[in-house]
Amino acid sequence: GRHEAQSWTAATKQSLCLLWQKVKVQLMISMSFLVTFIWYCRRLYGFLAQLLKRWSNYLQRKLIRNLSVLTEVDLLGYSVREWKGETQQAKHMREAYEELFWSCHIKYLRQVRRDNYCVLRAVLFQIFSQGIPFPSWMRERDILKLPEKLLYSQGCNWIQQYSFGPERYTGPSAFGKLRKCMETLKTNWIEIIATKDHEERGNTCNTLFCDENKEHKMYEAIKFIMLYEVVEAYEKIKNREEPIHSLFSLLFARDSSSDPLSFMMNHLNSIGDSLCLDQVELCLLGYLLEVKIRVYRLHRFNTEEFQVNYPDEYRREWNEISLLTEDDRYYHIPIFRT
Repeated sequence: GRHEAQSWTAATKQSLCLLWQKVKVQLMISMSFLVTFIWYCRRLYGFLAQLLKRWSNYLQRKLIRNLSVLTEVDLLGYSVREWKGETQQAKHMREAYEELFWSCHIKYLRQVRRDNYCVLRAVLFQIFSQGIPFPSWMRERDILKLPEKLLYSQGCNWIQQYSFGPERYTGPSAFGKLRKCMETLKTNWIEIIATKDHEERGNTCNTLFCDENKEHKMYEAIKFIMLYEVVEAYEKIKNREEPIHSLFSLLFARDSSSDPLSFMMNHLNSIGDSLCLDQVELCLLGYLLEVKIRVYRLHRFNTEEFQVNYPDEYRREWNEISLLTEDDRYYHIPIFRT
């Protein structure tokens, strides 16, 4: 009996040893596979993380490159970078920037792309970023119908000579293009004023002002609204109707804009292509959008024309936006901090 017990014990041990050997081999294979799997996962994770980082950097560079209104920069730092040296002009401009910083509480600025839509971009960006609603007259009528009204009701066939910035004289297709421009402006403006959260509205603005195609359509819509207002004022003058704003008298007093057609041909058609808005047109822009545009003209520092409002006659309830210019051609957006 003892011999049989010993034999059974030895057989059990041998079986357990054989079983352990097999399990041990399987465990080693499994561990090797697990280690290899973890190593490959780490390599894959590292590769994907690097790829994601590169893609993120690419999108960020693309966004910055396409963004037509850049993020805030320190005002005095910008002044020092842009106006180096000890020339009289450089000193004058640095002094003007210091005046803005200390007396006007302008601590930062947002640079605006320097092209011939610059002032329209700076104005419209602030209207959108502040969530300023449609002017009262736009709430009373559908701006989508303005091209149709001007062409058919008022017989202004000459709007076929309207130029869309660099794209000149589109002929019979001008009406359809103007309609699309008006739709783009109205749709995006409605979306902006429906966004109540300030941060979300800022993100929406940044996205919108990265889309050059949409931007240009909105600027062309604003240009056309300016033309429409000039036609309306001209008809009132001819018909001796209600008094008009004094800015129209200044506009029609110019030899180059004595009537709506010459205003379009000599001024509006060049905006976005070879010219920016001049001061009379900046008054018109503020008037039709019902905003007071305060402009800090740095090249006029230490004169009465350093701070100017466009238009100079405005209503108290109008919202205020501000621009900063060094030359009355290109404009930036000043940021106030108390």
